[in-house]
Amino acid sequence: MNLKDFRESFEKVEDFRESHKVKHNLLEIIFVAIVATVANSNTWLEIEAFGEIKENLLKRYVKLENGIPSHDTFQRVFEHLDPKAFNRAFMDWTNKLCDNTEGRIIALDGKTLRGSTDGNKKAIHIVNAWVDENNFILGQIKTDSKSNEITAIPELLDLLFLENSIVTIDAMGTQKDIAEKIIKRKADYVLALKGNQGLFHKEVIEYMDYALGNKIDTINISKKRTVEKGHGRIEIREYIQTDDIDWFHEKDKWNGLKSIGMVRRTVEKNGKTTIENCYYISSLESPLEGECDLFAKAVRNHWGIESCHWMLDVVFKEDQSTVRKNNGAENLSMLRKIAMNILKNDTSGPKKISKNMKRFRASMDDGLLEEIINNI
Repeated sequence: MNLKDFRESFEKVEDFRESHKVKHNLLEIIFVAIVATVANSNTWLEIEAFGEIKENLLKRYVKLENGIPSHDTFQRVFEHLDPKAFNRAFMDWTNKLCDNTEGRIIALDGKTLRGSTDGNKKAIHIVNAWVDENNFILGQIKTDSKSNEITAIPELLDLLFLENSIVTIDAMGTQKDIAEKIIKRKADYVLALKGNQGLFHKEVIEYMDYALGNKIDTINISKKRTVEKGHGRIEIREYIQTDDIDWFHEKDKWNGLKSIGMVRRTVEKNGKTTIENCYYISSLESPLEGECDLFAKAVRNHWGIESCHWMLDVVFKEDQSTVRKNNGAENLSMLRKIAMNILKNDTSGPKKISKNMKRFRASMDDGLLEEIINNI
């Protein structure tokens, strides 16, 4: 691990403990927890056990003068650690791994920590930011429920470096204030439209049906078509974008609005065909010539954040975690994302190996684990 970058980012996290009662250095606790999470540890008990088994290896990177903290110490520290400070450190460190910011796609989407409910308390909902360039989670912010994503998204946008990026958000985040914030941060947006946008959504559907059905050649419509085959299925995506939006009576209320778009997704599998149409508004210009490559890239790459959410559940067992007390669930979720970024950034070990198997191998193979640590 580049300990210089690691220290610079995570030493900024304030230690909430009384100094005369501190036995284990906070930075070392965070370091051991991150490495343990990379190496297939999913609970505080597993993190402690990993640390005890790998103590000599870990001492090559940190002092651990008082040995490995107990699982109770790991639990107590992460339950009371300020999640906003931890998130700032996480984002600062991740940004150092991202070399290119020009034209990158930043997708925002929410995920519920299903195991964080106890019947009387709602499960924690977290909005994540993901970047396509490195396939990293950039940061997160907690909300009280999915319905509160509208208030959480602007807070997360304030923490991100957005200039020259394209921000994509599902329909929950398609709000005038959010579009304005993105434009003011010198970025572009592609925002999904669904029924929650009421008349606007209906008008866009009717316009697209009319324009495409009548093949009107007096307006600028840019298209792109892709075909993917595999696993017994064929998926065809037709991307359509136009800057013909003068008909929209609220056009001027949406800061930066320059185009609307549609994606028609046709899937053929087992002799059955399904068709789904999705609609968008965007600050991207519709090209006068050629295909709508940038719009298509933004829509297509937004789905990358969903694959990260899948990985958190399948590889890191996030939905199975019952941690819920104080800040424990939020901070443990952040540990998983740091570990996931580390694994995505790593090129060591056998090629074409799943992240699940890489975690398992890292827990068993000291050589591989050291390569992963040193390659960050």
